[in-house]
Amino acid sequence: MDLWTAAQALILGIVEGITEFLPISSTGHQIIVADLIDFAGERAIAFNIIIQLGAILAVVWQYRRKILDVMIGLPKESQAQRFTGNLLIAFFPAVILGVTFADLIHKYLFNPITVAAALVVGGVIMLWAEKRAHLVSAETVDDMSWKQALKIGFAQCLAMIPGTSRSGATIIGGLLFGLSRKAATEFSFFLAMPTMVGAAVYSGYKYRELFQPADLPVFALGFVVSFIFAMLAVRALLKFIGNHSYAVFAWYRIGFGLLILLTWQLQLIDWSTAQG
Repeated sequence: MDLWTAAQALILGIVEGITEFLPISSTGHQIIVADLIDFAGERAIAFNIIIQLGAILAVVWQYRRKILDVMIGLPKESQAQRFTGNLLIAFFPAVILGVTFADLIHKYLFNPITVAAALVVGGVIMLWAEKRAHLVSAETVDDMSWKQALKIGFAQCLAMIPGTSRSGATIIGGLLFGLSRKAATEFSFFLAMPTMVGAAVYSGYKYRELFQPADLPVFALGFVVSFIFAMLAVRALLKFIGNHSYAVFAWYRIGFGLLILLTWQLQLIDWSTAQG
């Protein structure tokens, strides 16, 4: 592993870790940053699968006590059964649509211009959602109904468009469908576990020939860096939402998206030919 390859792995690991659970689109940032540092091709596909696993491991570790309690209580406790049922209900819409349309979406939408447009549109929707009066019917994830879980599951499907943000779609969906800000955020984290692991397993099997022993040091570096920065991001977000809205993320999305579109329109960077 040469110095530049190590630097690329470090940069993309940091980007994945910071952005995966913030409502600003990790996929969108990966597409843009990877294009800027010229990290593409088959190795990039395999690398992205690995660093996403690093990020999801961070949230599993953060909520390890809750996960263990649910697993222990699942055979007998109604609360654990209800939580697990809601998680599965919210998970399946993305499974069905993802398997059906993943290749088409990756072929036609994985480019910086789509990302930029989705960032801006998503930011505007986020501002609108935050300005609405929040009618909270579920203070915690254990208070959710199956109908709320299903609606959030469909909201998550919007994140198949790169730049939309999986966490952003589920969090804002949660706010719109009656969850408190903390419950919406935490359910987004929990829903990420089966969603991201399922996507990684599916992609890992599909692109299994791309995983080469020679790339192990690069993948290991990206995995560890992604885990560390995802842990920091999750803890910071949970602390932040205690006293703040998501408006700052909305304005960031809008500003970043407009910057990409401006550089493209002024032909400073030829984003239109870049593919994720």
